[in-house]
Amino acid sequence: MPDQARRTTRAFRFGIVAPLTSDLPTWRDRVRRIADSGYSTLLMPDVPTWQPALGPTLATAAAVADLRIGSWVYAAALRESWSTAWEAHSLSVLTEGRFEMGIGAGRPGIEVELGRPAVSPAERRTRMRETVAALRTFDGPDLHTPVVMAVSGPKSQALALEVADAVTFVLSPDDDRVETTNRVRDFAGRRDIELAQHVAAVGDAPFMAPPTLDTAALRAADSLVILPSDPAAAAEEIERRREEIGLSYFVIGADFADTLAPVVAKLAGQ
Repeated sequence: MPDQARRTTRAFRFGIVAPLTSDLPTWRDRVRRIADSGYSTLLMPDVPTWQPALGPTLATAAAVADLRIGSWVYAAALRESWSTAWEAHSLSVLTEGRFEMGIGAGRPGIEVELGRPAVSPAERRTRMRETVAALRTFDGPDLHTPVVMAVSGPKSQALALEVADAVTFVLSPDDDRVETTNRVRDFAGRRDIELAQHVAAVGDAPFMAPPTLDTAALRAADSLVILPSDPAAAAEEIERRREEIGLSYFVIGADFADTLAPVVAKLAGQ
């Protein structure tokens, strides 16, 4: 694996997507437990129907616990570039550098579901590029807000190679281990960049995934969007993914935070 041999072996880090779906005191307690369990980053999805606005919610989380925060991810289909960049820069300043901006095209059709005009894939990519450019202008020479870009096809991957600090691949449940490995290796062979993965299911439980997600089919296909619920098996699988593919930043749902806490305690920072 010559490309892998040239890559930096990055330390593991673990992020938790924790939308505010309960009462506020319960959510605050969850944020504190997440921080105490060793997770590096608390993340929020950009779905207006799920929770209060992403920016204020993240700022609240940063005040509750000493951990990084981030968007997972700003949906370009819903947002204007300049205002998104301003919000991201503001969060970086107010948290003294603890914010990372995740950005992606947005789920297909999400803007139409919310009663807004349809946005083409090309326009979504343009907004992503313009957002990062505006963020760099806001940051100036003394601040660098990390950018994690969610990518799918070759055009968004090319954009991430230009402007992102880290990348997460939008994986289909039909993508098996071999297909995903080849795809990520091909990307990573062109630039040494942090590789992240969103885990859609742990054991038989999905998170931020359709309730009809067939976890048995995922295991049968050797899909990488699922992890075992057994902590020892999950840790072994995560280590394998870094060794074979280069994935080092794993993002999971808040419902799995306690289950995978032993994994984080073992691997975080290694």
